[in-house]
Amino acid sequence: MTTAPPLAPVATVDTARGGQRDVVRSPRHHSFGFWVAALAFLVNMGFSAVPTPLYSLYQQRDHFSTFMVTIVYAVYAVGVIGSLFLGGHVSDWVGRKRVFVPALLINVLSALVFLLAPSLPGLLVARVVSGVSVGLTTATATAYLAELHVGIFGPRSAHAPRRAQVVATAANLGGIGFGPLVAGLLAQFAPQPLRLPYLVFGAVLIVLALLVAASPETAVRPHPAPAWRPQRIAVPRAARGAFFAATAAGMASFAVFGVFNSLAPSFLAGDLHEHSAAVAGAVAFAAFAAGAVAQILLSRLGVNSTLRVSMAILIPGLGLLTGGMWSASLILFVIGGILTGAGAGLVFRGALVAAGAAAPPESRAEVMSGFFLGAYVGLSLPVVGLGIATQYAPARDVMLVFVSLVIVALTASLRAVIRANGAEKSTAE
Repeated sequence: MTTAPPLAPVATVDTARGGQRDVVRSPRHHSFGFWVAALAFLVNMGFSAVPTPLYSLYQQRDHFSTFMVTIVYAVYAVGVIGSLFLGGHVSDWVGRKRVFVPALLINVLSALVFLLAPSLPGLLVARVVSGVSVGLTTATATAYLAELHVGIFGPRSAHAPRRAQVVATAANLGGIGFGPLVAGLLAQFAPQPLRLPYLVFGAVLIVLALLVAASPETAVRPHPAPAWRPQRIAVPRAARGAFFAATAAGMASFAVFGVFNSLAPSFLAGDLHEHSAAVAGAVAFAAFAAGAVAQILLSRLGVNSTLRVSMAILIPGLGLLTGGMWSASLILFVIGGILTGAGAGLVFRGALVAAGAAAPPESRAEVMSGFFLGAYVGLSLPVVGLGIATQYAPARDVMLVFVSLVIVALTASLRAVIRANGAEKSTAE
């Protein structure tokens, strides 16, 4: 068992004097904050994917097409990208909790819009608001977990920063899978399928926001605080090649996940004749959970090994996924989805670690915001392209073209990351 270090001062801000003072925080307090933040990260990401198994119900209620599903999904990504660009980096200046807690409450507001505006315009507004929450959450929560982990074990612990990276990426992907699973089960077996999931997640998010507020602050706020400006990607010149290659890989992996988060229920209902909301939620959960589990099981691999293994899993997975659509085989589609999710999850983790290695401590959230900004562009634009293409060609043909393009993009970007990363160390980055 790892022994926690003795009490140590953690720099915080004395707002009365406008300077900094040392406040003693115990490792136990940081441990509490770490797991609260991880759970809040997971549930907030889960909320963002609650509509996934419900899209078919919305289509029946509001009489819109599969293409409109991609528009609803895309406006969520617009909210994410906008908030990342405008505020994803602000926690470096004002503190992690001052961004994370409002981000959680913004998704509560999104839940209220889902509940109080039951129409297509309300659905669009709610998705944009949810995107704003997620954009503020991703980089902030990732940086917050890393700093809380240091507060538990100390900066020279053998567990840092790998454990924090694994928890952050697993909470991200695991949450996006957890949300559709819960929503699908509630929609299938409980009353009010378009209301109850939002009531449940909204209530949980309120509790978690209060618990995060009671957690320790970790960011050292500069004094005077810099003037606000939109997001920029501040990466040392020598590391820019690796950062941009890693971001391209993150974009491609999120493009794959975007299919499960938006169009998979339509593919299930159309090509595979499966209309169950529970099955739609379970398929999305299987893909995202496989990504999270793969990250945990292979967390000790270095960046280069992680990326090589990811392609060995991802390419066969994409083949089986497409084969399941062509043969109308649900089993083949699900197996392909699990392998694809595992491979894409490893790509995401390897890319995130490679991008984070270029981040100076004082601008960690800013650099991570740049990475997630690129990733969410990949999450949105390809899915919209797929939605448009399915209006003119069979879904299975469109999927075949999409898979081919993703394989080419991933192969090129991962080779660039491995080359830029140089000789790999025997331990995890």
